[in-house]
Amino acid sequence: MTVDKTNLIEQIQGLKGILNVAQVVVSSLDLDEVLQNILHSAMAVMDMPAGSIALYDVGSCQLELRAHAGLSEKFVALDRWRVKPSGLTHEILERGDLFIIKDTEREDFFNNPLAIEEGIRSLIAVPLKIHKRTIGVLYLDDFKPREFVTEKLELLSVLTSFATMSIDHARLHETVLQLACTDGLTGLYNHRQFIKIFAEEVARAYRYDKALSIILFDVDNFKKFNDTYGHPNGDIVLRELATMLRELLRDCDTIFRYGGEEFVVLLPETPLSEAIKVAERIRIFVETESPRFLTEITKTHGVTVSVGVAALPDNGSDTSSLLKSVDDLMYKAKNEGKNKVYSASGSV
Repeated sequence: MTVDKTNLIEQIQGLKGILNVAQVVVSSLDLDEVLQNILHSAMAVMDMPAGSIALYDVGSCQLELRAHAGLSEKFVALDRWRVKPSGLTHEILERGDLFIIKDTEREDFFNNPLAIEEGIRSLIAVPLKIHKRTIGVLYLDDFKPREFVTEKLELLSVLTSFATMSIDHARLHETVLQLACTDGLTGLYNHRQFIKIFAEEVARAYRYDKALSIILFDVDNFKKFNDTYGHPNGDIVLRELATMLRELLRDCDTIFRYGGEEFVVLLPETPLSEAIKVAERIRIFVETESPRFLTEITKTHGVTVSVGVAALPDNGSDTSSLLKSVDDLMYKAKNEGKNKVYSASGSV
């Protein structure tokens, strides 16, 4: 009996790819690592020069690009897109099977401008499903027309079964980690995460000789508010304040619920003079905008905050001393009449 050595070698390589993904299922819970491993294994099995993996959010009907290889920066710049009803991606997700295009120029329905400009001539799209639930799509691309060997496609199907389990485990792990570092009420980072990130930002500021400021503020008379209007309404105040902070601050600023009714903000590469302006904007924004969400509760007024501002290294040379400085300044703002911003130079 004649043995096709080339075919045998290809099958062995394909099995190695499957084993590689299977190992990730049990050895890695880092989602990015899992996705890159799956992508490169699938590309190797099908001998494809490019590919990507997009994860699917059923709530928003959106795909988010999370891994890619062999594609141009322009092509991968669009990292999030909505699945349109009756569109090609929608059809792929609905069918739930391997979707193959041997030559994009011979298919009238293929009219993706980005893919055409990229020069993609053949592709495989594999819906990643677990328990009838779609969690993403694996795309494999080539820049020339292709015929696909049935045996390799079967290997790819087995590989993606492992891949789907691996992705699902990693996403679950990512969710657990996110829950561990965020506050359940506001969705902001919690105190534990503040301690970790604060230390990292201080070290980074020293390493690159950059400014770092910290803002700490406390909701004025919050115990009285809770006693008067009830803790559920107090929770509304905290949630709304978190939303307002996200709207007001930069993406690079990190917001934490420090504890109770206290919030803290880290402002990297921000000197004290600029941080004081940010703190005053927060104070004014809370005072003027909080009545908007409190009208049905108090019918009379909103809430205010007392704010402390400090910066590295003038107000503290490490995390402990800087945190003590900003804490003392916040309490000084409270003791001096509330609804104020205090820095080491005094009230704003």
